[in-house]
Amino acid sequence: MNEGADDLDLVRRIASGDRMAMRVLYGRHQLKMHRFITGITRDAALAEDVVNDVFLDVWKQAGRFEGRSSVSTWLLGIARFKALSARRRRRDDELDDEAAAAVPDDADTPEIVAQKSDKGAALRACIDALSPEHRTVVDLVYYHDRSVEEVAMILTIPEATVKTRMFYARKKLSELMAAQGIDRGWP
Repeated sequence: MNEGADDLDLVRRIASGDRMAMRVLYGRHQLKMHRFITGITRDAALAEDVVNDVFLDVWKQAGRFEGRSSVSTWLLGIARFKALSARRRRRDDELDDEAAAAVPDDADTPEIVAQKSDKGAALRACIDALSPEHRTVVDLVYYHDRSVEEVAMILTIPEATVKTRMFYARKKLSELMAAQGIDRGWP
C-alpha cells in the first residue's frame, strides 16, 4: 500500500476516533509541517503551536475530509491557513520602540561571512529574501515535492499563478545568487 492510500486509511480511522491512527499520521507528517510553517511564520516556537493546531483540526474534522486531494496536500492547506493567521496575529504584537532600538546592526559578522561562503547557506538566505508568495511556492515545490496542481490546491490559487510565481522566484533567485557572486552550478 502506498503512503497516500495509507494516509487516507489513517484519516478514516481518525474520523472514527482511532487515537493510534492519529499518532501515526502525526509522526509521519509533523516534521515536514513544522518546516513548512516555520517558513511562513519565521518563528520555530510559533510553528510548533501551529502544528499542534493543525493536528487538532485533523482530529476534529477528519470525517469531513472528502479526498479531493492527497492527505498531505490537505494537511499543508490547513497548515498554510493557520500559519498565515498566526503570523497576522503576531504582527499585532510587533516590536515596541525599545525593542526596535535593541535590534543589532545589519553589518555582517565573521560568522555570517563564513556562512555566505557556503553555497547552501547562501541559497537559503536568497530564498529567505524572496517575497512570502514566492518563498512559499519554492518551499512547496522544491522542499515538499509538490506538483503545480497540488501547490495550487494548497494555496487556493490558479495553476497558472503558481507557474508565474515559480518563474519570477527562479529569476529573482538567480539575480540574488549572482549579486552574491555565486554561480548557478554546484561543484
